[in-house]
Amino acid sequence: MELVPLETPPEMPQETPQETPRAVRPVVHPDPVALGRAVAARVRSALDRTAAQGRPCLLGVPAGRTLRPVLAALAADLRARPLDLDHLVVVMMDEYLVGGQRVDPAAEHSCSRFGRVEVLDALGVAREGALWSPDPRDPAAYEERLAAAGGVELFLVALGAGDGHVALNPPGTPLDSRTRVLDIAESTRRDNLATFPSLRSLGEVPERGVSVGLGTIAGSREVLALAHGAGKAGVVARVLAADRHEPGLPATFLHALDPAATALHVDAAAARLLP
Repeated sequence: MELVPLETPPEMPQETPQETPRAVRPVVHPDPVALGRAVAARVRSALDRTAAQGRPCLLGVPAGRTLRPVLAALAADLRARPLDLDHLVVVMMDEYLVGGQRVDPAAEHSCSRFGRVEVLDALGVAREGALWSPDPRDPAAYEERLAAAGGVELFLVALGAGDGHVALNPPGTPLDSRTRVLDIAESTRRDNLATFPSLRSLGEVPERGVSVGLGTIAGSREVLALAHGAGKAGVVARVLAADRHEPGLPATFLHALDPAATALHVDAAAARLLP
């Protein structure tokens, strides 16, 4: 019997591999004090590591209430275990603009004032040049300056309660966004009424700002997001209900970062809506 060769099956089309979504998990602390101590320990590790390696420690920070428990814990730790902070550079995320210029650095709602008074002064750092802030006249220069210094070692991030904004990045911000001048979303401006009590009405909150982008923060060696208080419970639940970046909720950019170098620290009140 003549053997008839089997017909070679048609080649199956190759599927394009899809990026596996990354999901950040929350680290839940009983209260803001415990959260502050835990995050301060991570900051201290970054300071010790960079000091031992003889390189600058660029620490990215938000302005506002979220950071205060961390600063209190870090200041206490530095009093107990002193460390020369000549290598510390505080990197501000953003600043308000009025008429295209930065707000008065003495104003209560100035992010630069927060960095100078509530961060550097609290940690006992009086060195000239220890505070960096984006310049609205040349936002791209901020990116170049950070890169030239070796990049941000650790970026601390606060989550906007109402719209999940990060820095001044509004809903719809792409993952690859960089430092730029932008219009501040009304939802973000409403959130910032609570952040800066000196702003007594929405009309007093500036409508323009200069801000790092999500891509700027994502380029850091480590990113820690912080949320405490019942007012942050809604945004924490929304972020953790997602498993990837959703442009309508900027804080979900955490899911696109390396899980080994990313964490979301929340207190029990901010975690109250989680399953």
